[in-house]
Amino acid sequence: MNQLDELNKEQRQAVLQTQGPLLILAGAGSGKTKTVTRKIAYLIEEKGVSPYQILAFTFTNKAANEMKDRVETLLGSSVQGMWIGTFHSICVRILRRYHDRLGFDSQFSIYDRSDQVRAVKETVKELDLSKELFKEKAILSAISSYKNQGIQAKDLDPKSMDNFYDQKIGEIYQAYQRKLRENNAMDFDDLLLYTVDLLKGDEEVRTYYQFHFDYLFVDEYQDTNATQYQLIQLLCQPDPNLTVVGDNDQSIYAWRGADISNILNFERDFPKAKVILLEQNYRSTKNILALANEVIANNPNRRDKNLWTDLEEGQKVEYREYSHSQEENKDVVNQIIQRQHKGYSFSDMAILYRTNAQSRGFEEYLMQEGIPYKVVGGLKFYDRKEVKDILAYMTLLANPQDDLSLSRVINVPKRGIGEGTLDQLRALARQEGKSIFQVMEEMESKDVKIRARKNIEKFVQLIHLLQEKAKEAGISDLMEAVIYETEYAKTLKEENTPEARNRLDNMEELLSAAKTYEEDHPEEGLEEFLTSLSLLSDVDKTDDSQGSVQLMTVHAAKGLEFPVVFMVGMEERVFPLIRSSEEEEEDLEEERRLCYVAITRAKKELYISSARNRLMYGRTIINRPSRFIDEMGSGLERIHAYNTYLEEADQSPRRSSYLQVSKYKGEALDYENKPKKNPDYQSETKKDIRVGSKVRHKKWGEGMVVSLKEKGKDTEVVVSFEGKGLKKLLLSFAPLEVIRP
Repeated sequence: MNQLDELNKEQRQAVLQTQGPLLILAGAGSGKTKTVTRKIAYLIEEKGVSPYQILAFTFTNKAANEMKDRVETLLGSSVQGMWIGTFHSICVRILRRYHDRLGFDSQFSIYDRSDQVRAVKETVKELDLSKELFKEKAILSAISSYKNQGIQAKDLDPKSMDNFYDQKIGEIYQAYQRKLRENNAMDFDDLLLYTVDLLKGDEEVRTYYQFHFDYLFVDEYQDTNATQYQLIQLLCQPDPNLTVVGDNDQSIYAWRGADISNILNFERDFPKAKVILLEQNYRSTKNILALANEVIANNPNRRDKNLWTDLEEGQKVEYREYSHSQEENKDVVNQIIQRQHKGYSFSDMAILYRTNAQSRGFEEYLMQEGIPYKVVGGLKFYDRKEVKDILAYMTLLANPQDDLSLSRVINVPKRGIGEGTLDQLRALARQEGKSIFQVMEEMESKDVKIRARKNIEKFVQLIHLLQEKAKEAGISDLMEAVIYETEYAKTLKEENTPEARNRLDNMEELLSAAKTYEEDHPEEGLEEFLTSLSLLSDVDKTDDSQGSVQLMTVHAAKGLEFPVVFMVGMEERVFPLIRSSEEEEEDLEEERRLCYVAITRAKKELYISSARNRLMYGRTIINRPSRFIDEMGSGLERIHAYNTYLEEADQSPRRSSYLQVSKYKGEALDYENKPKKNPDYQSETKKDIRVGSKVRHKKWGEGMVVSLKEKGKDTEVVVSFEGKGLKKLLLSFAPLEVIRP
């Protein structure tokens, strides 16, 4: 296959530029993955480059797998030797090989977010600090910020810090790092930091990798932080064949350390660099792209580019301003039903919001309508308790020094080893400079008074039994032994509740995942399996949930696309979400990039909405429409929103006052003058009306009944009115004339 086929002029230039540094500025939907995979395939097929000489960084396993699969499809052969993966997975490969040079065992554990929270919680307790003042999430955010800037705990001097709180954060960071090292463990940020340390301090290792990889690729370069930037620099040869792909207009992760200057200063860092712009969009209609270009043009600090497309004009982007967020919740769900009747599937549609707190109202109305939905970022399979418990057992078998994994499962299922006993064991371990499990193994020979001694001995025997099985058993067989020998499954079966049965199903699913891994990676063992799971990102853990409306934050939507998108909550203080006036200009630019990302997720239809009054965090706040609405210009069709649910208001007179006045075509409708309830009419009309009936409404004209539902003693009817969309009515409030039953 000719790798230059089906490429536009700029994409072809990027593929053929095989020597020296290259920045591909790829706008949203411009075919960046296609360009990169074609370039890798071209190097292998046309230039005779070995896959072993290529290193490619991505930000998710999903992106890495897609890139690898595409290259293999293009070549018609395997590229097993090529290093392609996330920054973290590439670093793990290097660290597993050179672990001893950093003083770690090769089977070091990798702590995910929940492990980190527990480690920090223990650290705060050990330092005898106030858990009310020193919250785990705030501490981890500060530690991650240090690490993303390349600042290690050993480089800090807490006493030199300005205030008491920062001093204690510095002390917690240092104690937390000691705890991880004692447990032969690293967190996600450590994987990058230790690899940078290794490459900086060990010329032999650095030289080996610099000349092993002749070609480097970095995806989503605008999202790299200071440590990732250093890593790339350390892996580059003096005159590197480095291809980075990114879009400065989609840099939306400053809050987790991403530095947009990395992409803006690429030509300064690599003076011989060439820059190629990919501006042709293959995803969205002309009207959607025009809107995106209008908004992002207001950011002063950017590389100028203008997305364009050969696709159709498409329908205009609609904007509705509601009087209250409850109206917005209801009407968006109403429009979803309408789009579904027009032929879209529920999985074609997504509701995008700025913060997770905004999902609840939409969920309520989706549930009321029986519409399947998925909240992306909710509890994921690998975050479920029973799954993490079984994996903690497996981790303990691989790394008995991991006190955190031991602490998680020592009393799961309950075996009479409580928190008090565990505290005694921790104290002994600290005193002797050993792991908790080592102390437990030596318990028989110790003359110490400790509770649950017999239960401890039984637990040690259990772990020894499983360690023996681990020497010969495969991953799935060992997992089955863990589930059986620990009596985890037995306990759940005896519990015999719906929740327990669901947890048993999840354990079966985990076993299936282990068996699939064994089939796909026959040469790899427990260590590699645990590493692959520990490196899953939120995107990788998320179920695609075919057939469901997707609800997610704009951050979670990055990299996704949908035929129909609803951008909701477009108000000042909500989107843009500006917290600090001192940082407003910089924050605002990122919020605008976030808005640009949201707009460019839509392929065919985009609907934007705001509410003058929004119920959030238990109180109603009054907001102006987002400044981004005005920046969208004349490309936005403003639809006058009105309350389509007046008929329901009389049943709920104590609802928010926004129901008392609504507008329809500019006319004020008074709450007191609404149609009164007429049960007799409802009983008469109910005889004649059915799904498919043609009806007439005095305000909305003729329409067709699409559903009927009992609502207490009343009947709710949904009617599709020509040119007016779907309306929900209660028969006792809204007399309908049946034209044709």
